[in-house]
Amino acid sequence: MVEQEGERLLNAVIDNGKGSLENSSQGGSNPIDYGEKKPSFLKNFNHLYNLVQDNPAQIKQLDKIRYIYNQWQRELQEKPVSSSANNYGVVKSTLFGSLQNEIEKLIQHEKMLLSDRKNRVQHLNDISTTINIFSTLVILFGAILNLHLLHRRVKLPLDKLTQVSKLWQAGQMEVQLCYPSRDEIGELAGVMNAIADETRHHQETIEVRNQQLEDMISALSHDLRVPLLATRNTLDCMSRGAFGPVNDTWKEVFEEYHEANEDLLKLVELLLDISRYEARSACLMCDHLNWEKILIKVINQVKAISTHELAFICKISQLLPTVYGDELEIQRVLQNLLDNAVRVSKTKGEIVLEIAPYGEDQVKISVRDYGSGITPQAQEKLFHRFIQGRRHRGRSGLGLYLCRQIIEAHGGNIGVESSLGEGSTFWFTLPSAINNVNCKYEHNITTCSKNNA
Repeated sequence: MVEQEGERLLNAVIDNGKGSLENSSQGGSNPIDYGEKKPSFLKNFNHLYNLVQDNPAQIKQLDKIRYIYNQWQRELQEKPVSSSANNYGVVKSTLFGSLQNEIEKLIQHEKMLLSDRKNRVQHLNDISTTINIFSTLVILFGAILNLHLLHRRVKLPLDKLTQVSKLWQAGQMEVQLCYPSRDEIGELAGVMNAIADETRHHQETIEVRNQQLEDMISALSHDLRVPLLATRNTLDCMSRGAFGPVNDTWKEVFEEYHEANEDLLKLVELLLDISRYEARSACLMCDHLNWEKILIKVINQVKAISTHELAFICKISQLLPTVYGDELEIQRVLQNLLDNAVRVSKTKGEIVLEIAPYGEDQVKISVRDYGSGITPQAQEKLFHRFIQGRRHRGRSGLGLYLCRQIIEAHGGNIGVESSLGEGSTFWFTLPSAINNVNCKYEHNITTCSKNNA
């Protein structure tokens, strides 16, 4: 702005100078009113003076310009004498040149200042750009360092916690979560380790108690079996009159005792079988399973003891893979499932037995009834010990648990699908390959053939 105002001031002086030269060339016959030009110069001068108030050197320069300009104006307003006309023109020209030189010096000085300011601004811009780049790099480095610290302080401990939690879920409660820092995650690790230790202690206590209970049940079963067998033989002899004549009243009493003794004997035998499977010491005979023969035997046995009139529908696929297993044990499982289906079925109802391929190398055996069904809560615990199923009040609740032990010993699975009011389907699967039999207990359960059993 100072440079522009200086150029306007110079143009105003040049305009005055041109007017003076024109007047001189005409011999001064048409005097010009220089007062009309003065306001333009003074206006530009005052504006320029206000712009440089903070620069003493420029104010001094402007004072000098104003002094020369005032002298020049006085010379222009004086009427020249004919004898001194030449000197008068020389003085005006000299004053005009000095004024023009001073204004040009002012403009040149402002140009130099402007160039210096531009260089300084450019230097500041370079410094600002460098600082911005450096700040960006510092922020980026800080972000990367923060992410790295978060990964080490949060992500890695959480991954370790997840891994240890999965091991705890699998039952390996002895595994500890190692985290040495004393921050919040360290406190959480300490609390979870304490919970794991307490849980492991409770599990060990429960396992010891369960083992003691199983040992006691097994011992009692062995001890009870002999007197129960002796009692059965004695009752048979007494009811046949081996110890003297027996009237009808005593025969009924002996039959009730005999039936109660048989129930106890079956329970003892069931407990002994469960103990053998839990101890993984059962001996299974691996034979080729003839499904048609097994179904005929099971249905005949169920019909012999059942008071219901039911229709049994058998569906055996023609493309069954070869399955090996203990025929008596598999027949035992089927009979248990069929007994349960008969108990919940209505008179003249239907029970469907189906044997079909399952997956690539398995066979699925299912027993379908149209009873009242089972609730989802009861389905989850149905194959556990001492859990009574549908209409099984007064029974031991060990039948389905033994079925599960037998099927798992054969390398298969057992389950149930049921809807309330629509009936239930109990099923189990068996692998087709002989080397899959007893794969779960291959080191403890003896698998023997029928010929050398």
